[in-house]
Amino acid sequence: MARQQPPPWVHAAVLLCLLCLSGAIEIPMDPSIQNELSQPPTITKQSVKDHIVDPRDNILIECEAKGNPAPSFHWTRNSRYFNIAKDPRVSMRRRSGTLVIDFRSGGRPEEYEGEYQCFARNKYGTALSNRIRLQVSKSPLWPKENLDPVVVQEGAPLTLQCNPPPGLPSPVIFWMSSSMEPITQDKRVSQGHNGDLYFSNVMLQDMQTDYSCNARFHFTHTIQQKNAFTLKVLTTRGVAERTPSFMYPQGTASSQMVLRGMDLLLECIASGVPTPDIAWYKKGGDLPSDKAKFENFNKALRITNVSEEDSGEYFCLASNKMGSTRHTISVRVKAAPYWLDEPKNLILAPGEDGRLVCRANGNPKPTVQWMINGEPLQSAPPNPNREVAGDTIIFRDTQISSRAVYQCNTSNEHGYLLANAFVSVLDVPPRMLSPRNQLIRVILYNRTRLDCPFFGSPIPTLRWFKNGQGSNLDGGNYHVYENGSLEIKMIRKEDQGIYTCVATNILGKAENQVRLEVKDPTRIFRMPEDQVAKRGTTVQLECRVKHDPSLKLTVSWLKDDEPLYIGNRMKKEDDSLTIYGVAERDQGSYTCVASTELDQDLAKAYLTVLADQATPTNHLAALPKGRPDRPRDLELTDLAERSVRLTWIPGDDNNSPITDFVVQFEEDQFQPGVWHDHSKFPGSVNSAVLQLSPYVNYQFRVIAINEVGSSHPSLPSERYRTSGAPPESNPADVKGEGTRKNNMEITWTPMNATSAFGPNLRYIVKWRRRETRESWNNVTVWGSRYVVGQTPVYVPYEIRVQAENDFGKGPEPDTVIGYSGEDLPSAPRRFRVRQPNLETINLEWDHPEHPNGILIGYTLKYLAFNGTKLGKQIVENFSPNQTKFTMQRADPVSRYRFTLSARTQVGSGEAVTEESPAPPNEATPTAAPPTWPPTTVGATGAVSGTGATAPAVTTEATTVPTIPSVAPTTVATTTAATTTTTAATTAERPPTTASGTKMPESGTAAAPVPCPSARAPHVGGRVWGCRWPTPP
Repeated sequence: MARQQPPPWVHAAVLLCLLCLSGAIEIPMDPSIQNELSQPPTITKQSVKDHIVDPRDNILIECEAKGNPAPSFHWTRNSRYFNIAKDPRVSMRRRSGTLVIDFRSGGRPEEYEGEYQCFARNKYGTALSNRIRLQVSKSPLWPKENLDPVVVQEGAPLTLQCNPPPGLPSPVIFWMSSSMEPITQDKRVSQGHNGDLYFSNVMLQDMQTDYSCNARFHFTHTIQQKNAFTLKVLTTRGVAERTPSFMYPQGTASSQMVLRGMDLLLECIASGVPTPDIAWYKKGGDLPSDKAKFENFNKALRITNVSEEDSGEYFCLASNKMGSTRHTISVRVKAAPYWLDEPKNLILAPGEDGRLVCRANGNPKPTVQWMINGEPLQSAPPNPNREVAGDTIIFRDTQISSRAVYQCNTSNEHGYLLANAFVSVLDVPPRMLSPRNQLIRVILYNRTRLDCPFFGSPIPTLRWFKNGQGSNLDGGNYHVYENGSLEIKMIRKEDQGIYTCVATNILGKAENQVRLEVKDPTRIFRMPEDQVAKRGTTVQLECRVKHDPSLKLTVSWLKDDEPLYIGNRMKKEDDSLTIYGVAERDQGSYTCVASTELDQDLAKAYLTVLADQATPTNHLAALPKGRPDRPRDLELTDLAERSVRLTWIPGDDNNSPITDFVVQFEEDQFQPGVWHDHSKFPGSVNSAVLQLSPYVNYQFRVIAINEVGSSHPSLPSERYRTSGAPPESNPADVKGEGTRKNNMEITWTPMNATSAFGPNLRYIVKWRRRETRESWNNVTVWGSRYVVGQTPVYVPYEIRVQAENDFGKGPEPDTVIGYSGEDLPSAPRRFRVRQPNLETINLEWDHPEHPNGILIGYTLKYLAFNGTKLGKQIVENFSPNQTKFTMQRADPVSRYRFTLSARTQVGSGEAVTEESPAPPNEATPTAAPPTWPPTTVGATGAVSGTGATAPAVTTEATTVPTIPSVAPTTVATTTAATTTTTAATTAERPPTTASGTKMPESGTAAAPVPCPSARAPHVGGRVWGCRWPTPP
C-alpha cells in the first residue's frame, strides 16, 4: 500500500497518545504544548555523588532542571543554606543551577570541600539533586627515607613493601628500576594488588637491578618515585626445594566483602622452590566462566559485576613438585540499594486516582523515606486524598491543588538512592496534533490507515465520520484502533471522500479532516516477450502501461536485475525498448519497470542472441579478428559507503565478440601503482555495482577480453575514498616457532589495503604458556613478526594476533599453538650393551629425559678394538621410535665401543658411550680388529650390512661364564612433540663364573679356554677366554 506519509513528529505523538489511553497521561513532544502546560521541576543533569576535582582548575558542580515556569535554584552545603551572594568566588550560571567556584583571584579549593545539594523550585513544587560530596584531589609527596640493602638467602621468599602516600583518588602503582626500566614480572616475581612486590623465591639474577616503587596520580598526571631497594643475595651450595607457603593472604582462611555490581578481586601469592603454580576453585560449584578471569599470572581471580549468587567459599591451591597448600576465602556479597520500581512522574486529570511506587532492594534491606518538595512527608499538612503505604503513595480524587514533587530516598549502610517524581493535575481541552486538512492518496483495493493524533486531559474519546454525516465509523470495512487511527481494510472507489475525526472530553471537543483520494493501479497490459535474435539484427521489446492519468508515470529498464545503461545502440520510448545491431553482450534478462509515486508494476523477458552462420557469404567471417579496443569514458555514480557504480563504453570488438570485462583497482597507500583484479563481468554488461572495502582510495580501470586476447587497459577513473571502519578480519598464517633455544618468533601474513579498513593498521600480539592458565602477555606491533625472549626450551604457547586500526579492533582472533625454540637433547638413558653369544651384540636404550624438542632420530657410532688396534668407525642412524639394535659380530675376539646420541632439528645432543664386555684374555690379543663393517640386525630383526660372518660355535652351558644383570623396567611414550621415558635403575654386578666366583679382571692371567667347534650346535650364554686357531 502506498500513500502520502505524515510528518515524523505525528508518529511520535501517536505513540504518546497510545500510552495516554493505556492509563497514564504523557505530555506530547509538540513544543507548543510543552510550552503551554504547567509542569513541576525535573532534574535533568547533575554531578556524580562522589565529585573529585582537580585543585588546579575552577570547581564546577552541575545542576540542570526543566519545568514550566522555569525553576529557580538554590544550594545547601553540609545541610545548611549556602549563600552564594556572600562569596565573591562563587557564581551560578544563568538559567541554570550549576555552581562555578573561581580561584583565579586566589583561594584554596580545600576550603570548599563538603556535601552539596541542589534545589530546583517553581510554584508547583521543588526537585532535589543527589547529595554531592565534593573532594579535592590530593597527591602527597613520598616521605624521605634511607633504605639499607635487603639481605636475603638464595631461594627464600621476599616482599618489598611500597606503602604509597594516600592520594585521592588512589594512585596507580608500578615498579621500575632507578634507571626507569620496567621490572620484568612473571609467576615468580609479581606485584600484588596492594602495590607490594613479591618474590616467591629469590635468585642470584635478582641482584642485577634495583627496585623502585612508583605512584602515578590521576589528576596531576605526576609520577612519584620511592627510593630504590637493592638486594644482596647470599648464595648456598644448593638451594633447598620447599613446599609452597602463602605470602598473601597469610594463614589458611580469610574473608572478604564485596558490593553487588562491583568487581570481586581475590588474590593468592605463594612462596616455594620450585615456584608454585596457583589454581582457583569454588566450593560446591564452578567458577562463573562468563565473568571470571585470571590475572597476574593466575595469582588473582577477578569476577566482574558480582551478584548474590557469587557469594560462597573460594580457595586457591598453590602447588609444586614438593607438595601443595590451599587458602580458603569466604566471600560475602552485600548490596547498596538498587531499583526494582523507580517512581515515575504522574500526570492525572482532575478527579482521577493514581499511585507512586518506590521499590528498591539491597543487603541489608534498605529503608524508604518519602519527602514532598524537599521536606519530610510526615511534617507536611495532612491530605485526606493521599495515603502512604510503605513504598507506595496512593492518590484518590486528585485536584489541581495536588500538584507537587515527591522524593523517595532509600538507603542502607552501603549507600542511598534519591528519586524525584512529580504529580501534575491537568485540565486541558482536546487538541489535534496533526496538520489540518491532509490529503491522502491510495491505490484501489489496498489497505490504508488514517491517523488522527490528539491530546487532552481527561483523555478524550475519538470518533470518525465520513462526508460530515452518518454514524460513527467502526465495524465492517472499518476498524478504529485504541490510539484513534481508522483502518480501511480494502479501498473501493466509493471510499473516496472527506473523513472527520472528533476528540471530546468534559472540557470541549476538537476535530480534524482528512481527504482521501482513490487512484487506479498501474498495470502493464502488453508485456515484453522472450525473443531469439541473430547478431547484428534489431530487436524491439514492448512494454505498454495503463495507469491513473492524475499520476506521473515513469518507465525504466533493468538488464539482469541491474539498471540498464542506454547507449548509442539503444532507444527507449514510453512503450518500448529498441536495440540496434544486437551483439552477444546484449543477451540476458530485461525487466520493464512502470512506476508512479504510489505503486509500480514489473514485467520480464529474455533475449537470446545467436551468431549468424546461415550465409557463407557473410563478409564479417572473412575479416581478420583482433583484440578488442580499450574501453573508454569510465564514470563513477551511485556513490555509497561500501559500493559504487562503474559505467564504461566498450571499444570496438574487432570482429570477435567481447566475452568478458575485467575491472581492476589501484590504491595509493599500501601498493601505489600496482593494479589488482576486482571483479569480472560478462561481455554484455557495461555498468556494474562494485562492492568496496572501508578506507581505500580507489581508482578503477577496465580491460575487455575476446577469444583473441585482452585489450589495453582503459584510462583510470577518478579516485573515490571510502570511509573507515574497524577491521573485520585478522591476519592469516599465524605461527610461533623458535629461532633460538630461548625464544619464539611469532609471524603472520600482513593484511593488505582492502582488509586494513582504516589508518594506522597494527597488530595486538598476545601469548601465554599453554599448560598454565596465566594471564596473557601482549604487545602492539606494526610489522609482521615479534620475537618473545627468555622462553623455556620447547614449550607450547597459545598465540593470538588481532588487527586494530584507529577506528577500533578486529574480531576476537583464533588461538594458535606455537612452540619456543628447540635445543640439543640430553643423552639417551639406560644405554645397555648385552652379548647373548659370540655372534651378536644387543643394544638397548631409553629415550632422553629431556628431549628439548621433537626427536628426529638417534645416531650410533661404533668401532672394533683389540688392545691398541682400532677398527673402522661405523655410523648408524635410527628413527626416533627405535630403542633397540642388534649387531652381527664379524670377530668374536675383538671388543666394540659404542657411542649413542639423540637428535633434534638443532643437532645431536649429549652422547653416552658403552663398550662390549671384556673377555678375560684381552690382555694378550692375537687377532687384529676387523676392517669390514659387521653384519647388523635392526630392531625388527632384519639383517643389514656387509662383511664376513663369524663361524658358528658350540659351548657347554656349564663352562660358559656369565654376567648376570637385572634388566631395567622401562615405560616409554613417544609422540611427535616429546619423548618421555621412565626407567628404573639397574645395578650391574661384575662378571662371575658358573660356580659364582668372581671373574678375573682384565690383564689377569687365566687359563685359555679352547674355542668351540664351528660345527657344534650353539647352546647360549657367553663365551670368553677361548683362543681361535691362527689362520694358516
